[in-house]
Amino acid sequence: MKITISTEFIKLDQLLKHAAVASTGGEAKAMIQEGMVLLNGEVVTQRGKKIYPGDRLTIAEKEIEVVTS
Repeated sequence: MKITISTEFIKLDQLLKHAAVASTGGEAKAMIQEGMVLLNGEVVTQRGKKIYPGDRLTIAEKEIEVVTS
């Protein structure tokens, strides 16, 4: 799945909500803290981690690629 952003970056928790992987901020926070999110193949546990175009995320076997508009 490709997610398009129109800004320089998006924070990880916002991206999870934008991609409809998490329905709430609390759900996104729990997923991140439990180590369920991989950023470019590495586990990330920072909610506010900046995600840039070209980054790839894996969450619950879903692949997300961040692209710019």
